[in-house]
Amino acid sequence: MMKKTLLAAAMLIVSVAGYAQKVKPALKLIKGNTYYLVSSAHSVIKQTINGQLNNIDMTIDGKMSFKVLNTDDSLYYMEVNYTKVGMKMTLPTGTVAFDSDNKDTTNIMARIMSGITNRPFTASITKSGRIRSVENAENMISAMIDGVKGVPDAQKDQLKSQLTESFGSAALKSNLQMSMAVLPEKAIAKNDKWTVNTIMEGAMKANITSVYQLMDITPQGYAIHGSATLVTDNTGGYKTISNMPMKYNMKGTMLSDFVVDKTTGWVSSSKIKQTIDGTVEIKDNPQIPGGLTFPMTVTSETTSSDH
Repeated sequence: MMKKTLLAAAMLIVSVAGYAQKVKPALKLIKGNTYYLVSSAHSVIKQTINGQLNNIDMTIDGKMSFKVLNTDDSLYYMEVNYTKVGMKMTLPTGTVAFDSDNKDTTNIMARIMSGITNRPFTASITKSGRIRSVENAENMISAMIDGVKGVPDAQKDQLKSQLTESFGSAALKSNLQMSMAVLPEKAIAKNDKWTVNTIMEGAMKANITSVYQLMDITPQGYAIHGSATLVTDNTGGYKTISNMPMKYNMKGTMLSDFVVDKTTGWVSSSKIKQTIDGTVEIKDNPQIPGGLTFPMTVTSETTSSDH
């Protein structure tokens, strides 16, 4: 009887030890190899301006390639390319769509989308997926806009400003961070949690606090669930957007699920659901004398894969 009890206790200890075994998910990329991030983001923006409901339904699709140029003990140095970009917007005035594969040379936005593709910029990424730096994105935008013929300089400057909000170095860094910075900095066991703080840049600057949890370990990968809060940061005051001084006062939540490849540490697939709401302030300006404040709600769902 005593032997059986000791054997059962020993088996219990072994099973508990196995259950609590720690793992260290991390990027393990190979110099010279190329990895991909294919994403689709669908957003619904609801605004009520002067009592008039104004909804925008928008889908942005993209494919990015990441070639490992070099690596050291802490960083991967990547050449990054948009290989495909597309956007579809349903506005109160109708639907418009732009696609980098569109060969219609009379469509300025299609030409701009095409111009963004295959213009490399560089990024450095830590082994835990944190984006250390993004460089040369502004050069990509300038070269692309300057190459579009038949557009007045004033309009080119406005296009550069608008595109920089979405495709500039700061915006790209925060977008990539949200897509990739999900790995823990230290070894973890199943059900362990860790926190990642991210700053979202662009037209709206916000602080995002994400709590991730290792939900499962399979032979192929790690299943990670995230829950985040988002609060806009207005310490810099109003930002000029579409030639108007604007300020967002928003907060919201995000729920995410990631599958991370066990061999490479690269994100195999992800789904992120986001809901934010609040108000938008437009400061007094020649276009809107006296200024304007209106409510806005944004719901979005973004999915990604590695192929």
